[in-house]
Amino acid sequence: MRYRELGRTGLLVSELCLGTNTFGGGGQPGWQPLGGLDQPTVNALIARAIESGVNFIDTANIYGAGESEEAVGTAFKQLGIARDRLVLLTKVGMKMGSEVNQVGLSRHHIMASLDESLRRLKVDYVDVYMIHQFDRLTPPEETLETLQDLVRVGKVRYTGCSNLAAWQVMKFLGIADRYRLPRFQIMELYYSIAARDIERELVPLALDQGVSVSVWGALLGGVLTGKYTIGEPPPKGTRFESGIWMPFDETRTKRILGGMSEIAQSLNVPLAQIALAWVLAQPSITSVPFGARTMEQLEMNLAAADLQLSSEHLAALSLVSELPAEYPGWKLLEAHADRPLRQTHMP
Repeated sequence: MRYRELGRTGLLVSELCLGTNTFGGGGQPGWQPLGGLDQPTVNALIARAIESGVNFIDTANIYGAGESEEAVGTAFKQLGIARDRLVLLTKVGMKMGSEVNQVGLSRHHIMASLDESLRRLKVDYVDVYMIHQFDRLTPPEETLETLQDLVRVGKVRYTGCSNLAAWQVMKFLGIADRYRLPRFQIMELYYSIAARDIERELVPLALDQGVSVSVWGALLGGVLTGKYTIGEPPPKGTRFESGIWMPFDETRTKRILGGMSEIAQSLNVPLAQIALAWVLAQPSITSVPFGARTMEQLEMNLAAADLQLSSEHLAALSLVSELPAEYPGWKLLEAHADRPLRQTHMP
């Protein structure tokens, strides 16, 4: 397992991160295709991931309406895992109940939510507290000042964001710099070889500002494992059959799967490992969270850390999956061609 720096912190996290949206949630409507794992299974998956070198655990209060955090915290206790051995990330911002204020990024909701997350996780602090989505009602200043207070009292070490537009991230970073408030050190974004949209603006922002990128959807909900046949009804009990959706271009994804299959066959590895290894090979990516419902899935995904795609394979995959030209991107490429790259701008 290799380790990469989290933002500009000096903290090192494993390039593979254990995602936990499959933990718990068996009794939550609409969550069964993702979750439903019992505690002994959760314990076994966490123990094996840590044994393999994973030190980064990703959860959220919304996963299973809190049951994922509960399962993670119980596993830590039952397995006797030292708290400082792991980098623990959880999130806030999505709707957690029927009350009007059980959502968003207000001081009211953030502070109440963190206390509940810490209780479920059975810890005194989280290493990364991430806003899960944008809140158009709460001023960024209020959100950042609240996060600052949580950092000061030791309940949070670092902060991050997920599912924001580039202009929104930059607004938060600008306010943080101006008022000396906590800077986001990591963004978690929807990204895979079949969904490369973040390369247009969010990836350049991350490289310029020294913000790490982790991704969700690297396997496109199973599409990039070959589990689904594009154009046909999804299998019973899967996330797509249950209405949990990740948008992607079907025609383009079919073409990408064809290119992936050729390489997978030549290397004698599963498609999932090709998908994960490609994401890990991208210079902007710090860590790739992945979920698993079985030990077999966990082992297959962990093996992606050992798969080093050749430059020829990476070039072929990038070509078959390249984004269509879009303004102002194509015009910026013309401008870049006229000016040399300043090496000091590289992270």
